[in-house]
This record gives sequence, C-alpha cells and structure tokens, in this order.
Amino acid sequence: MHGHADVRVAVRSGKVVAGGLGLLIPQYFGGSPVPSALLAAGCVAPEERGDRLAARMVHERLRPLRERGAVISTVSTLSNGHARHLGWQAPAPVHAHAVRADDLKRSFTVGDFHIEHGDGPGTHALQRNLARRWNAPLERPTWWQDWKNAKNNLTTYRFHRSGQPTAGWLSLTTNRRERHGTDLTVHDFWADDHDCAAAMLAFLGRHHSRTETIHFRRGALPPAPLLLHNLHRYQVTTQAWHPWMLRILDPQGAVRLRGWRHDIDLELPIEIGQAGPRTTPHRYLLRIRAGTGDLTPTPDEGHVTRTTGQFAVWYAGGWRSPETARLSGVHIRSDAALAGLLEATAGEAPWLPDHF
Repeated sequence: MHGHADVRVAVRSGKVVAGGLGLLIPQYFGGSPVPSALLAAGCVAPEERGDRLAARMVHERLRPLRERGAVISTVSTLSNGHARHLGWQAPAPVHAHAVRADDLKRSFTVGDFHIEHGDGPGTHALQRNLARRWNAPLERPTWWQDWKNAKNNLTTYRFHRSGQPTAGWLSLTTNRRERHGTDLTVHDFWADDHDCAAAMLAFLGRHHSRTETIHFRRGALPPAPLLLHNLHRYQVTTQAWHPWMLRILDPQGAVRLRGWRHDIDLELPIEIGQAGPRTTPHRYLLRIRAGTGDLTPTPDEGHVTRTTGQFAVWYAGGWRSPETARLSGVHIRSDAALAGLLEATAGEAPWLPDHF
C-alpha cells in the first residue's frame, strides 16, 4: 500500500523505532460515503515501548488525514484496550467460519444461476452498491481490487441469471495441501439476495472432491444467518478474531456526512464525553429530519449520555435493541429517547469485510 498511503515513522539516532500507514478512504454509513482515516501496520520497537510513543504516533498518523477531511477513523488491532483508551470502540464482533464442503453441497443449489470465471462488466459496481447496504464497508478505490488480488493470489467468480446483470461475486484462494487436495479460503462474498447467496455457497460445495473444508476469512461472510437457516446439519466452526474499531474524530462532521433514513424525525439533546468522574461531556442537540442530520452545541442537559466510544457504536448501528445499549453502559433519562436514538441507525448492520 506504500504508493497509496501516508507513511509516518519515528526516528531516534538515525534508527526507525516506530511507524505506520494511514489511508484516506470513505466508509459507507447509512448508504453515504464518510471520509475515514484507516490506520494500518502500526508498530513500535520493543525497546521503545512504555513511553507513550504509540499514542504519539497515533496522533501524528491521524493529523494529516484529518487535515484532508477525515471525520472518522477505523483500526484493526490486537491491542483493543489501548485503542479503546484512545477513543476507539468495537461496534460488532468479527468471526471466521469453516464448514465442510460436503455440507454446502447437500444444503444449497445453484438454481438457474450462471457462473463465470473472473471479473466482468458490472462486477465492481455491484460490490459498491451492495456495500452501501451495510455500515462500515469501504468505498474501495480503483486500485484496491488489483492490489488485493495480487497480494493474495485470488481467483474470482461472478454469478448471474441468463440475460441479467451480475448478482453475485466472490473471490477465493487455494493452496495445495502437503498430502492431498487443497485448502480453500473465501475472501469476498457479495450476494444481491438469498437465492444468489445460496448459489454461491452451492458452488463452493462443488469443490468437495479436492477440498474437505471451506474457510471464510474473518469478516468475509456477511453477518446474516445464511448457514444457520439452511445447513442440513449445522456443523460450523466459528473463530472469534480481534475486532475492527471505530472512532469519531469530528462528531458534528460525522453526523452531517452520514446517510439517514428519510422517515426518521428526531430532535434530542445528548451528551458525549470520555468515561470518568473528572471529565465533562460535550452537550449537543441532535437533529435528524428528511434524510439529513446535524449536531449543534447546546447548554441543555442530555437525555442520553455516551462516551466517545459508545457514540461510535451507535453511529455504526452496533446496538440492535435498547437492552444491548443499557448493558453497554449508556446512561439514559428516558426509554423513549433511547428507543428513538437507536431507531435512527437501525437501518443497516455493521460489517467491515475489508482488510488493511
């Protein structure tokens, strides 16, 4: 990614001791692309740790991206506690899945879909259109897929009905096993509807003679009950991975640029601040009306109080019910206020299938 990223390093006595990449790429929220600072490949030399160099590096990596318009930031890190301390929070769990190819073959059918090898007309437009239906997928730049294919040696397939445009697209990689057969891992799984998703899963099941198990890379499978509701026998191995985490760099800009449902009519005073007894939250009036949103400072006490991390989870649609928000520590003065707030971001579920 060097040619597309902002690279920052820390140098002591002529030696690089810390560094990382930053990418300015929009992420879809509510169907609209929101400028985002993606932080990747951050590291600090072991002998330099313990002196807040990592936090200083995060600040320096974010600064140029914020100057270029980023209002949110996403990071995928093993150090969740450290990222949380700096203002990021995980909106959703991330899982990798493994299922027997024979089980897919038995449980799904291709139907009337045609399968073609490689990308084709409309493939990338389909991916972008489907990405808008979720919160957090990247608005992939033109170089993204070529970089991803080359990095992972991916093979791609597209799915369509006769005379119809592409309705599904997947990418996968295969590696020869030492004794017999191959390992198959799915990297992209984009389906327009249930029937197309079933055809794609049936196609993966056709690899059963050479591949015993189909692996879905972390986050590759949409968070929908495709396997749960359709497998003849639900024998799926699920592994939890470190989650992607979201931070709101500019709350007012993030609310203004996000997509909002046109049927939402909400006016609610809220408070946003860091957790802790010595912190004073910022008070805002949140207005969402006719598909637009704005956040303006107000002296009024908020009906809902959230930390910056909790604000990020709400922004991404991470709370699917009032009880999940309560158990996450959100302070409320009114059940009706909380229900209205959650309804505003309930249209799309959080899903980030992209890796950086």
